[in-house]
Amino acid sequence: MTAVRVVAFGGGHGLSASLRALRRCAPELDLDLTAVVTVGDDGGSSGRLRAERGGLPPGDLRQALVALAGDHPATQRSAGLFQHRFAAVPSPTIGDREAAIAGRLTGHAVGNLMLCGLMELLGDPVAALEHAGAMLGTVGRVLPMSCEPVGIEARVRGVNPARPAEVGIVSGQHQVAITTGRVESLRLDPQAPAACPEALAAIGAADWLLFGPGSWYTSVLPHLLVPELAAAIVASPARRLVTLNLAAEKETFGLSVADHLAELRWYLPTLRVDCVLGDVKAVGDPDPVERAAESLGARLILAPVAVNDGTPCHDSAALAAALVPVLGAAR
Repeated sequence: MTAVRVVAFGGGHGLSASLRALRRCAPELDLDLTAVVTVGDDGGSSGRLRAERGGLPPGDLRQALVALAGDHPATQRSAGLFQHRFAAVPSPTIGDREAAIAGRLTGHAVGNLMLCGLMELLGDPVAALEHAGAMLGTVGRVLPMSCEPVGIEARVRGVNPARPAEVGIVSGQHQVAITTGRVESLRLDPQAPAACPEALAAIGAADWLLFGPGSWYTSVLPHLLVPELAAAIVASPARRLVTLNLAAEKETFGLSVADHLAELRWYLPTLRVDCVLGDVKAVGDPDPVERAAESLGARLILAPVAVNDGTPCHDSAALAAALVPVLGAAR
């Protein structure tokens, strides 16, 4: 059986949820998986490393690697190590100098430090990710959308609650993600970063391109703003699937489910989509979502893909069950 080549775009927890579900599609499907990850993170551990060391922010890349880590107990232990974060050291137990040194590690994920070190050692982020993937026995490949870090900037209406009609500029992925205003437009800095060549090759050879779930403005849409990546997505002979989020986030407050699909069309007018997958309950009234899907050339597929505890999280087994018949369907 020929493997189905799947390229999944995103970042953070949304991409991780998609990758975990894709892994669970086996043994029904033989998938050749590639994750293409945003590189705009400037918050938390990633932001600190980016500011201090330069290079790509490692956090979203780390999460994708861990999601694809092999099942062997040793590789799972390594995945746990990659996810481990250094806790604060109680200062009364150590001296002031030692406390200052220890504090520099507080909050860092071990995997972020390892990826940062590998990228410096090898001088090539793709080679670093391949080495880290070998350490974790990953079932698939993780690539950055660009080999240079990017900034994310948004025009936001109501960024100042005292002046709700005023439009201001919000800079940085973290600040865009937590904005309380309405995002009106998005741009990258630089505006035309070079796409990762290996990502372009994977897109050209893919059978399926997957977008979402994930933070729409800071994880999903940035891929469409990289000119070479956008051109490759449009030109690819692959079919395309969009997985909808289960709930609105701060950055998309006020956007309906249908609006999320309209944003894809706004940023890449020539994008055509084959399938839109949404959760039965989260979609609500399906009519406007179905019309938005049809405007992209897609059919809407509804399935119960959320966890049962009421939190807005995808259930990997349920999402896999919904993906199998879609990805396995003949053209």
